[in-house]
Amino acid sequence: MTSGTPGTPGNPDGAGSADSPGTAHSPGAADSNGAADSTGAGMAGTGAGAGAGAGAGTAAAAASSSAAAGGPRRRPPTVTTGTARPEGGGRAAPGDAPAPARQWPLLTVLGLAGLGLLVVGTDAFPHAFRIGAILIGAALLVGAAMRRVLPSVGMLAVRSRFTDMITYGVMGSLIVLLALMVQPEPWLQIPFLEDILHLTVT
Repeated sequence: MTSGTPGTPGNPDGAGSADSPGTAHSPGAADSNGAADSTGAGMAGTGAGAGAGAGAGTAAAAASSSAAAGGPRRRPPTVTTGTARPEGGGRAAPGDAPAPARQWPLLTVLGLAGLGLLVVGTDAFPHAFRIGAILIGAALLVGAAMRRVLPSVGMLAVRSRFTDMITYGVMGSLIVLLALMVQPEPWLQIPFLEDILHLTVT
């Protein structure tokens, strides 16, 4: 013990006291404390974010499971606006076949109708207009028959199978019927239809 300031218990000479410079108030100690505080705060924020993400994932999984278990479903639209392929609208030949072979039903109908128009346009023989019109009506009837029999008709399918059959069948029948009844020298005479036509024209 030296003379001077008396020591305190456990620190006889007063060395390393709180008032001595460079010990408790050193800048390095303050910086290390600040770094520790910021690191702890960052880790706490990361943990909170991870917890929130886990909670959101759990809620989404619960919602999807409830929907899969028979939850409320969205009602289908009243008017269809999509471009879904109609029933039987697939190709009529395998995919490796050339394009005309895949669309042969449509090409058959178009070929018969085109032949009828050619006969009517050239008028190469008597009653050519009548025979040409019958060919056009027969093309539509063939289309109705193919729509009924074939499972896939390609681009010949426009709407549902029933709608296409009715449309092609009614139009083809009317064209053939009018072609048989046309004047002069009709090939088919139906009195009540003739009266209706006369009333409509006059």
